[in-house]
Amino acid sequence: MQFSGSVPLCLSDLDWDLHWCDKEWIHDEFDHIHLQPHQRVNHFRNHYELTRKDLLVKNMKRAKRQLEKESRTDEAQSYNVYPTTYVLPMEYSMFVEEFKKHHNALWIMKPVGKSQGKGIFLFDKLSQINDWKTVPSFRQPEGQTQQTAEAYVVQKYVENPLLIGGKKFDLRLYALVTSYSPLTVYFYRSGFARFSHTHFSFDNENLTDIGMHLTNVAVQKQSEKYDEKSGGKWDVRRMKMYLMSKYGEDKVNQLTTAIENIIIKSLLSVQKSMINDKHCFELYGYDILIDSNLKPWLLEVNASPSLTANTKDDYDLKCGMLDDVLTIVDVEKYLTGNELQVGGFDLIYKGGPVSNHPQNAIFRSYLGSMNDRQQQLKKLAKLLAMRAQASPEAATTATTSSSAPGSSSGATSQRRVAARRAVREDSRDAASNAAQPAASKT
Repeated sequence: MQFSGSVPLCLSDLDWDLHWCDKEWIHDEFDHIHLQPHQRVNHFRNHYELTRKDLLVKNMKRAKRQLEKESRTDEAQSYNVYPTTYVLPMEYSMFVEEFKKHHNALWIMKPVGKSQGKGIFLFDKLSQINDWKTVPSFRQPEGQTQQTAEAYVVQKYVENPLLIGGKKFDLRLYALVTSYSPLTVYFYRSGFARFSHTHFSFDNENLTDIGMHLTNVAVQKQSEKYDEKSGGKWDVRRMKMYLMSKYGEDKVNQLTTAIENIIIKSLLSVQKSMINDKHCFELYGYDILIDSNLKPWLLEVNASPSLTANTKDDYDLKCGMLDDVLTIVDVEKYLTGNELQVGGFDLIYKGGPVSNHPQNAIFRSYLGSMNDRQQQLKKLAKLLAMRAQASPEAATTATTSSSAPGSSSGATSQRRVAARRAVREDSRDAASNAAQPAASKT
């Protein structure tokens, strides 16, 4: 495996299987190299259709309008998963009309091209965005200014967030897409809730307290109240158990099913726009807010979710998830591609919804369920060994009876197995930079 770094690499001249690159490399280099059939990279060319805030909203709105034209009203309503949103400056007039309908409502401005909470601010009066509105390009016709207004999305603030211990939180969840044609989606069972360090208040004097309203780790770490031991996080399973004890199984089942629906609908909305490529896969980080009625709201989708860790639990989650991503990508060709579970990932969509639940199951989503990834991988290894014994041809092309996902023994492609090991170690090294101090205390 190769990483994009400060030293230019001519990848077409190197022997590699998987290139874990940054988004900029995809934009600048992908179209200029020839990839071998087995080689993989970790981004789709135009991932920004999903991961840029303004384009995500545009695609979601377009998908909803199309369903309404086809009189598929119920399905169209299932796309109402994000707060009222406008793209500025393009939709400023429509935003003002909506703003005037909601007196004393709170709105949040987000620059489309920034992350980690940078450039975000809250307001409840139009006068509070005058500085942004007076940029020359906002007032002049296109092409008649030398200065360009930075694009923002403006969203109606979710005024009734679910609070735990009086504090606001959101969820960081993970979805893996291995193909957009057919759309193939795996959803990770684990994730985490990120808490604000400050008790939530809706008073106007707290509009500038970004740490109260944004739960990003990058924002929370700036506070003296930041808890380095827990990282201000709960595991999603702990969150699920807490909600079940307070609201009951039925409501939590509806919540987790609705979250899974958000993942699928967002990806369906960009499916036709996305440039599918057999060499590409992508791990997305979804940010979900839950309101006091247990309705989930989509905040944004990240193409490069942070894989560094600041606690032992964070370290274990991300290393295990990366391991499972590489098993699914499967450069060694162990798998059939139809496995319903691989490690901590569950296949939830492949050209249509996929269900892997017993008929009497209480929950219709595995989100927050026991992440039995190690036991599952052992079972999968046994299944593959049995398949190899039954098919000598499969044993020759993929693995021998003693081999398994992530194991080098008996594999016919030693080089590819070594590449997988290298990426795991490199990924763990990157994650451990922040995680190791916490791990040493455990």
